[in-house]
Amino acid sequence: MEGTVFAAALGGMKHVKSEQGEMLTKPFLDVCKMILPVIDKFGAAMALVKSDIGGNISRLDSKYQSNPSKYEHLYSMVKEEVEANTAKSGSSCTNGLLWLTRAMDFLVELFRNLLVHPEWAMSQACTDSYGKTLKKYHGWLASSSFTFAMKLAPNRKKFMEVIAGSGDVAADMQKFCSDFSPFLEENHKFLASVHLDGLKAS
Repeated sequence: MEGTVFAAALGGMKHVKSEQGEMLTKPFLDVCKMILPVIDKFGAAMALVKSDIGGNISRLDSKYQSNPSKYEHLYSMVKEEVEANTAKSGSSCTNGLLWLTRAMDFLVELFRNLLVHPEWAMSQACTDSYGKTLKKYHGWLASSSFTFAMKLAPNRKKFMEVIAGSGDVAADMQKFCSDFSPFLEENHKFLASVHLDGLKAS
């Protein structure tokens, strides 16, 4: 493997914004897809997260593929749903973008924990990240399932070796966190501007 598992995502992030500074649908979803191989390395502990992220990418991608020029900009599909009064539907693209952004928040926080707390076991890094990000939006059932899954987290040392490949994994992880976070913050700001950032799981 050339470089670390983050190498493709780091390259893809250069294309997420247009020259005018607008978030582009396909490049953003592509970067999210490029992180799925990292999630794979967590095994059973991240099965729920991977399924959630994959499902939301597919939902947004299907909408984009239905009319690529119309939905070139990431927020165009949300604006359309807001105007049609369908944004709060559980199957909306707005809901998909919201939960995709929250799941990516969780992953960024987890990667940060792995960098900042070398003494933590993987399960502790996962649980702490979950508490800071997704937990406040989850009901009891989702929270219980998630907390149980975190106990299945892999050995930290082995995980870091597997994702390192032939590159500097700490440097790439740090760069991914610092470069990807502003996109997630922008998503939250936009969703807050249309009063949709606080939606919780049903």
